[in-house]
Amino acid sequence: MKQPNVENIEKVKKFSETVSLIKTELRKDVVGQNEIVDNIIIAIIAGGNVLLEGVPGVGKTRLVRSLARTLSLPFSRIQFTPDLMPSDVTGTNVIEKDADGKMVSSFRKGPIFANLVLADEINRATPKTQSAMLEVMQEHKITVGNQTYKLNEPFFVLATENPIEQDGTYPLPEAQMDRFVFKLIMEFPSDDELVDIVNMTQITLDETANAVVDGPTILEMRKLASQVPVIDDIVRYAVNLVSNTHRELSKSPESAKKYIKYGASPRAAQALITCAKVRALINGNYNVSYEDINALARPVLRHRIKINYTAVNEKLTVDDVIGMVIRETSKK
Repeated sequence: MKQPNVENIEKVKKFSETVSLIKTELRKDVVGQNEIVDNIIIAIIAGGNVLLEGVPGVGKTRLVRSLARTLSLPFSRIQFTPDLMPSDVTGTNVIEKDADGKMVSSFRKGPIFANLVLADEINRATPKTQSAMLEVMQEHKITVGNQTYKLNEPFFVLATENPIEQDGTYPLPEAQMDRFVFKLIMEFPSDDELVDIVNMTQITLDETANAVVDGPTILEMRKLASQVPVIDDIVRYAVNLVSNTHRELSKSPESAKKYIKYGASPRAAQALITCAKVRALINGNYNVSYEDINALARPVLRHRIKINYTAVNEKLTVDDVIGMVIRETSKK
């Protein structure tokens, strides 16, 4: 493995300390959910989007509002509803009078023009509205008519969704799901955590986190993460982990052949490596390890694979099946 020089050692130390500061501020507004917080920070630095699933009231919206304060980034919130139109997200061209009294066409930006966008209850909007999110989530730009608008970096979408079984929800298109680097599950808090939440909100319902970084700092951290070396064996392992979710391949493990209906896309392998670099830096390392890949496998893969009826009949979750694939891949 490549050994970091003195300059890089200092950069890694500063990187880890900065992330610790972010976590400390978030703890003022968020109780528990340590893994959720860690993975959201990884995604933001890596330049990916996050899908956060959980029942109403577990603090999804509060978390992202607090994050916007901590990162000192322009923030907007879009409440997705069945009657929301694509132009309500992206913005639209309007006809208005200029200073000379002439009627001119101008573009009025929608709420998507921010650095950190909370797409609240994203699966309550229709597929037509979801289509407005595809370009901006992947390419960080918006096309309205024949004009393309580039969004300011860093740009990050944190979408929340309620479990799909609830009334008034729509399944997200597969192409859109693939544009989320992670899908995170926000569990209901424990009794002790619930006590802390109640006590916290009795004092104030507002977020109290302070800004500790800004946009340029996040971009510098992203640049450093992109330079973290990854040895060929670990790249190969990440690629094998993704390809082993495809039951149609002759080399796929028994768990995939038995329980998986559809496997993950190539974006999953890209996400594993990109986010593992950030995780390595957070832990004070300048090399990606197998542990980094395995730790991120579930959030990267759980929304990109489909399990079959056999798995459902045996009461296995997506995470259970991913765990099997990890174990079988690790043995090879």
